Amino acid sequence: MRLGTLEWVPAGERPDLLAAPVAQAVAAVDDEVAVAPIDPALADTAAFCERYGVGLDESANCVIVAAKRGGETRYAAVMVLATMRADVNGVIRRHLDARKTSFAPQQEAVEMTGMEYGGITPLGLPADWPVLVDAEVARRPLLVIGSGIRGSKLALAGEALARLKTAEVLPLAQ
Repeated sequence: MRLGTLEWVPAGERPDLLAAPVAQAVAAVDDEVAVAPIDPALADTAAFCERYGVGLDESANCVIVAAKRGGETRYAAVMVLATMRADVNGVIRRHLDARKTSFAPQQEAVEMTGMEYGGITPLGLPADWPVLVDAEVARRPLLVIGSGIRGSKLALAGEALARLKTAEVLPLAQ
């Protein structure tokens, strides 16, 4: 696999480069998932892409959204290309049938996912969380996403994200 300047290996061979829930999820995914170690200080998308030669259009971000209605809060993961912004207050709010949506507070997202902030990924999330995948993400033949920790990244086909058990493909970006 060739993507940027990174040395990719099958993710199942390097569970030490994955958050625990991600390692379990990778084992259950039929698609090819690769992992590469990175400098944790460069985990944020712009710095990562610049340092490792990965295009922003080859990188997808996972954001955790809190959807509120009637005193109840539900969570969802949203996958958009790094070149796009998630339409949290429009398409996503309506799709989740929420009165109000916002990005989940950092501490909550970390505690509920078992992953590091800046490395949260849709693989290994709580089983009842929807994973909303932007249609552009689903179309990418290969893209980079988080691994659950800041010290590595995953590479996989966008359609692998679209096939996750709780995934829904929608036009989510602005």
